[in-house]
Amino acid sequence: MTAITTKTTSAVPNFCEGIQYFGEPLPDFEKYGATPIIESGKIAIANPTDINAVYQTLLAADALRYLTLQVAASKASGHPGGFASQAEAYAALVMLGHKNIITEVGHHAPGFYSAMFLDRSLEDMGISTVQQLRDRFREKHGLLGHLSGFIPGILAPAGPLGQGQHFAMSAALLHRDKLFPFTLGDGGLGEPYIMSAMAHFNTAYPTVTNFLPILVWNGYSQEHHSMVSLKTNEEMIAFWKGNGFAEVVLVNAKDFDDQNQTGDYVDSTAFSFEKRLEFTKAVLVGMDKAARSALSGKLTVFIIKQLKGAGVHALGAKSHNLYPKDTLDAPHIVAALQKRALSAAAWQIVRTNAERAGGGPAAKTVVTEFELPLADLGELPLEEYKVGPIPQVSTTAMGRLVGIVGNKDKNFLVTNADGNEASGIANINQALKINHPTTDDLYNQAPGGQVYEPLSEDACAGLAAGLSLMGARTLWCSYESFAINGLPIWQTVTQAMAELRRKTPSTITLFTAGALEQGRNGWTHQRPEIEAYFASLMRTGNVFPLFPPDANSIQVCYDWALQTKNKGIVITASKSPLPIRTTLKQTEEGLEKGAILLHEIAGGKTVVLAVIGDMTLIPAFEAAAFLETEGIGVKIVSIINPRRLYRPHDTAWDTCSEADGGFLSDADFEDLFGGDALIGVTGGAAAMLEPIMLRSNSKRDSFAWKRGETTASAGELMAFNGLTAEALTKRAIELVH
Repeated sequence: MTAITTKTTSAVPNFCEGIQYFGEPLPDFEKYGATPIIESGKIAIANPTDINAVYQTLLAADALRYLTLQVAASKASGHPGGFASQAEAYAALVMLGHKNIITEVGHHAPGFYSAMFLDRSLEDMGISTVQQLRDRFREKHGLLGHLSGFIPGILAPAGPLGQGQHFAMSAALLHRDKLFPFTLGDGGLGEPYIMSAMAHFNTAYPTVTNFLPILVWNGYSQEHHSMVSLKTNEEMIAFWKGNGFAEVVLVNAKDFDDQNQTGDYVDSTAFSFEKRLEFTKAVLVGMDKAARSALSGKLTVFIIKQLKGAGVHALGAKSHNLYPKDTLDAPHIVAALQKRALSAAAWQIVRTNAERAGGGPAAKTVVTEFELPLADLGELPLEEYKVGPIPQVSTTAMGRLVGIVGNKDKNFLVTNADGNEASGIANINQALKINHPTTDDLYNQAPGGQVYEPLSEDACAGLAAGLSLMGARTLWCSYESFAINGLPIWQTVTQAMAELRRKTPSTITLFTAGALEQGRNGWTHQRPEIEAYFASLMRTGNVFPLFPPDANSIQVCYDWALQTKNKGIVITASKSPLPIRTTLKQTEEGLEKGAILLHEIAGGKTVVLAVIGDMTLIPAFEAAAFLETEGIGVKIVSIINPRRLYRPHDTAWDTCSEADGGFLSDADFEDLFGGDALIGVTGGAAAMLEPIMLRSNSKRDSFAWKRGETTASAGELMAFNGLTAEALTKRAIELVH
């Protein structure tokens, strides 16, 4: 291989500045590689069996491998091995005109960035040369180590395993005419969510098959063999067919090996050039077949079986990650780059094909580069109940609005793993129907319904949050106790939303059946510690947990949430009938200020009861009544939107897309929470009270959840956790004396 200094070689395209090694032209380049196979004005190759198309797909695969390794080695950090083992598959997708490509594997990031560079997408963030690609990799405001929605042309974030299928299925549901492939590593195949999520989705939406798993079967996980490495080809095919896949296209590199490599997994870049072309042709033809199958109504998977690290610096799990020793000067990195080095003319061919494919750079063509048109909801008809003791169920009041939203917006989807009826929102099922292959009016189920009910919180949160990220309105409903199983994907989406370059509807949740309502079910159903998770996320700046105190308030909270963009909105409410304590107008104020004053009686000293939740207001009002007989003044403040109660510098609000900088001023905070003593009260995690405890200068204390127990009533469970009127009264008196 010949090293060429780009400064003195006029034939080297400008974008190649920073490429360290150029090679001699590959065999027959002038015959098959001199003219871009994707013609000007076309979006894909015309024929996957055309030798010119095959040849140039091989060039693209080598270019992807070279860039992936050089970019990662420029920082001696990153993950080249997994992407390298499927470079032919990615190149084939692009040459076939498919660019709406997602990944379940965050470790494929340097490969995806390389692809976005080749088709000029990264020019939107000022990356026009390989040198700039190297400089910005794994740097702030650059190309972070795992995929992000901030990067032009990248459809979805990727980090934790087991999430990519949610984004692909969400996009497929919203865009039935496009293909959404997603790469899936065999190391990640062990995540239980992946197959079950796709199986349930296929049962609910049997005609939506335009998402295409690309299984990268390379035999290894991050640091060892993958758990499926011993499966035979027949067993792997049977595995996918057993999970409902009608078409399984498997291309095995070993079938083309002419170098007598050992083991079931081999490196195609070690083949003779003739066999490399044969393998690439098999991938290209197989991918074309898989894509057509998926787009024609068959649940399809494409499997590429090739050794991890094929064509880069190491093989197997050793190729997964670069370490400080793996620099661009290291002999093994130099040797690997020189083996993959292309000629300057080949780079130009690859670049031209990449930017023409799919109709232009991904940054200009993929679905997430555009805002999805939303149905006009108009003004929602909120129903205001009279303030007083006549009880109403908050969740039911919100459910009525949810049904209206769904009937106006046919893209709208509600997800729930534990059943809407159990949460007091059967009216959602009645209005929108559970999407189910069995029609049954008794259970409000029918094909095509807008309520999605897999028995998996991950699948519920995944589809709801994924659809929101892709631009649609959704609602994820869950019991508070079990929602934790869906939060990883929900958090991924909310953090992606914080950096998106476009507006998208906030991802909204409704968490019901809180711990205090679940006495007889015992501690298995009493897990309000999840609120500590949201309390931490409030500091990101775009997560807003809401605690409406009654059926009026919850309607205003939901109406507000629907109008927000790029946020995570968590509504937590009881399914029990409770008194009406607020007007609609009061909650509008509470959403803006963070809290509202519900009750105030003057006295010699003043105790402030700062209450989060609805049922917790019961002991608070009882304590207030007793304190007032003792001549002690009481203020009961209902905290509806605690994120507003932080100080601006406590959160990263100003770093978020669609930034919301609304915080309660010091003067207004003192007006609401000022007194001689303050007691924070919550039926959930004490961490949610942090904003008040940070800012209050009064003598103060907090009453919060401790742990679950089996009880006969909410009152008994509150007593077990010290949340009683007697305990509040006793502590209040101690604080003011």
